[in-house]
Amino acid sequence: MKIPTNRVTAAGLLIALGIIYGDIGTSPLYVFNAIIGGRTITEELILGTLSCIIWTLTLQTTIKYVILVLKADNRGEGGTFALYALVRRRKKWLVIPAMVGGAALLADGIITPPISITSAIEGLKKIPALGIEDGSNTVVIIVLTILALFFFMQQFGTASIGKMFGPIMFIWFTMLLVLGAIHVFDDLAIFKALSPHYAISFLKNYPGGFWLLGAVFLCTTGAEALYSDLGHCGRDNIRRSWIYVKICLLVHYFGQGASLLTLHHGVTVTEEVKKISSINAFYDLMPHWFIIPGVIIATTAAIIASQAMVSGAYTLISEAMRLNLWPKVKIRYPSEAKGQLFIPAINFIMFLGCVGVVLYFRQSSNMEAAYGLAIIVTMLMTTILFANYLVLHRVKSIWIYIFLGFYLTIEIVYLVALMIKFMHGGYFTLIIGMFMFLVMYVWFRARKIKNRYVEFVRMEHYVPKIQELSSDKSVPKYATHLVYLTSANNPKEIEHKIIYSILNRKPKRADIYWFVHVDTVDDPYTCEYKVEHIIPNDIIRVDFRLGFRMEPRINLMFRKVVEDLVANKEVNIISRYESLASSNTVGDFQFMVMEKYLSQDNELPFFERVVMKFYFWLKDHSLSEEKGFGLDLANVTIEKFPLIVAPVTNLKLTRIEQ
Repeated sequence: MKIPTNRVTAAGLLIALGIIYGDIGTSPLYVFNAIIGGRTITEELILGTLSCIIWTLTLQTTIKYVILVLKADNRGEGGTFALYALVRRRKKWLVIPAMVGGAALLADGIITPPISITSAIEGLKKIPALGIEDGSNTVVIIVLTILALFFFMQQFGTASIGKMFGPIMFIWFTMLLVLGAIHVFDDLAIFKALSPHYAISFLKNYPGGFWLLGAVFLCTTGAEALYSDLGHCGRDNIRRSWIYVKICLLVHYFGQGASLLTLHHGVTVTEEVKKISSINAFYDLMPHWFIIPGVIIATTAAIIASQAMVSGAYTLISEAMRLNLWPKVKIRYPSEAKGQLFIPAINFIMFLGCVGVVLYFRQSSNMEAAYGLAIIVTMLMTTILFANYLVLHRVKSIWIYIFLGFYLTIEIVYLVALMIKFMHGGYFTLIIGMFMFLVMYVWFRARKIKNRYVEFVRMEHYVPKIQELSSDKSVPKYATHLVYLTSANNPKEIEHKIIYSILNRKPKRADIYWFVHVDTVDDPYTCEYKVEHIIPNDIIRVDFRLGFRMEPRINLMFRKVVEDLVANKEVNIISRYESLASSNTVGDFQFMVMEKYLSQDNELPFFERVVMKFYFWLKDHSLSEEKGFGLDLANVTIEKFPLIVAPVTNLKLTRIEQ
């Protein structure tokens, strides 16, 4: 059941806690640990970085995302591609920031589960009897086991356990609030960090303070999820629940800061010191008897955070497929719940990526180096796309320039600070992100190259010939109803290859010819069709208009269209064989799928040749056209034809006289 997202409800607020805030909510597990690693704990360090955390959460999460970006909803849907769908008609080049942002978000989804779950499990080091050390095999094995179960369970969906996410995250945030509130009294001077003066002073005066912004940034890495999951909870539910979440996070960070100053002031947190005293800014707040329950709650919260990222990755890929930015892959729907989908190929890639992260980095302190770099890239792309959204909505240009200048400055500063992490593991997520972008770019660019050479012809020139063929009983009948999928947006045009297939290759006589066109529109849940009777009961065109979040189940949709046409007496689908017509037997339907292959007779520039080679390799390893459109394979004929995008023109061939 879908919770109403257009109004604030108790259920909506609880669901927002469970779906939206997993990533940002689990950041207290590792933010201060990343800040103090290898440094001496001083008042300047703690107050300065805490002030940076407070103002990062305020400027980046609260103002940019919760107040501003959430306004850019596409009929209740959010995220990089939903925003791109709103602005793509403004400038063609906006597809690049959309692809970069989407690829970076996918890369972030591969690092979030390992760092969150590993940080939670590392709390077991606080129990000396277990003898667990940094990077020990015990932690790695536990984390890998949890990840294996987690990704295995994805195929069954979260409909049954999803309703538990909200209450569990409420317990998590309340635990953060209570632990923080208790330890705030360790040193009330910690509240001085509310003043931005301490952040500015820290960045100006603390040795290497600027580069610590890379660790500070980890406090807001889940901000993009606020927008991506807009469709699950609604803007108002997200905004209201953020008030409680932000209070819990800030009080907890205050508690961590006060505890560090009280318990470890003057201590230099080297690897040796961490082993001896097992300093952990998060678990140090817990009484010893609460460590085991605390680890269980933290691990559960980390798994829920991972679920939000993985579900977001599935949604992102499905949207990219509809927008023709990703190869077609198999999508399953584990339950009837709206938005519940499972993509086996992406699940397997993410599982391999997460396992690789755990085995390569082994402990959360190492993973922190790889974290954040991808998400800041996504945030930069969102800033660019949102600025274009503001232009479309005729916001005064002075406000757009202020928004762009302010947030591009902040995010470029963070990007520069995070670049220091590149050699310490940041390259890991950037390589993944670059590969994802390459796939999107090749798929997009190859389509543009193909479209340059797709030949369309006027339909009316060939209607008499098709009618003549349909009536020519000397040609064996190919099918009663012959259905072609066409990419021609203009209903008065058709691809030349379809005409060639019907009339020239092997004449295909049918009683009724159907031409089906699927148009992906910017509205996420549009599901409409229109019918044009080019020649009544002989040649019919059906145009489907489907939102970028709708699955093109053409087999079912086409059947429904035919049922409607029969009910309205617009078409007669009874077989025209005399022996079958007398018993009112419905004629057969045959779908024709035109499958391209790259002809050898091409003279492409080097770059385009590489793009097309990679494109066809991706096509061979992705879902076939007929499966992608949800066609019944029993009624599909695949006809291969060469794609000649740049014919060879300078063929030198000399005849030798005998």
